[in-house]
Amino acid sequence: MPAAWTQLSSDTLWPTLVESARSAARRHPLLTSLYRRCLLEVDDLAGALVEIVSEDLATAEVPFAECHATVAACLAAHPEIAAAAARDLLVLLREDAAIPEPFTPLLFFPGYRALQCHRVAHAWWRAGLTDLASFAQYRAAHCFAADIHPAAQLGAGLFIDHGAGIVIGETAVVEDDVTLFHGVTLGGTGKLSGDRHPKIRRGAFLGAGCCVLGNIEIGTRARIGAGAVVTRPVAADSTVLGPRAQPR
Repeated sequence: MPAAWTQLSSDTLWPTLVESARSAARRHPLLTSLYRRCLLEVDDLAGALVEIVSEDLATAEVPFAECHATVAACLAAHPEIAAAAARDLLVLLREDAAIPEPFTPLLFFPGYRALQCHRVAHAWWRAGLTDLASFAQYRAAHCFAADIHPAAQLGAGLFIDHGAGIVIGETAVVEDDVTLFHGVTLGGTGKLSGDRHPKIRRGAFLGAGCCVLGNIEIGTRARIGAGAVVTRPVAADSTVLGPRAQPR
């Protein structure tokens, strides 16, 4: 990973994506049309998000053009979606050594793309467009195996690695700068109504395959080991490991 990527900011991110896409289009003619549509022929990251989210939502019954118009209206009404997506991407570029190009997460990472689908779905859910929101949830689950309820509240600067198998329930809250690896479940304990899902505080780390169940709090910068099953609150700055979530 180029050291310069760690110095990127919200102001320099988009020009860097465009320049990298220009170079990639010259190297890989097979992908030139993709780079043009998603990066080179749009004005900013919001425009790129409209392209990729519309692509993820479109089906034979829900054509791309109609998706594009609807998603574009959502992004125009909610600039915070693009701002959060930029923070997500900056975190990935600083933390993930497996990224060959700065636009790779935007175009090719399932976890990142599922997260942006959720951001659009969440805006629709809050606007009362629950059918559209549920459709977006279904399409993200279908495309990326990441099932995030559109009512769930997700912060910015999230690092969702891989994305496959992630399940986040309706009343879950995930604050800023949280890392979630594949197979993480933020689930309930059988209650049919009310506030029944976890609250993940800023900077927490949730390892692959861990299950956090019920309306419990995972404190600021807490770390949950891979495969842990957590049914009780975890204090800030602490670590729990193993299937019984034992303190370290």
